[in-house]
Amino acid sequence: MPVGGFVINVDPEKIDESIKRLKSLSGVEIHGLDDKGNVVAVLESSTSQEMEGMVKEIMKIETVFSVGLTYFNAEDEIEGNVH
Repeated sequence: MPVGGFVINVDPEKIDESIKRLKSLSGVEIHGLDDKGNVVAVLESSTSQEMEGMVKEIMKIETVFSVGLTYFNAEDEIEGNVH
């Protein structure tokens, strides 16, 4: 199961709306935020491709400015592909 840590930069004037939208997405956990609009989130998915799709969905949120990857772990996925 791939797990990624992200900093999502959102409009600081609409941070409550942004958090509500992010929390409504499956596989997204919010772990912190600041008054500048930086949101620390962890995304969990079944595959790397699914996580990529999650990031694309987050980027479609009108209050989101950017999504930055801080760490990514897909050991389980990689081990499953080794024969």
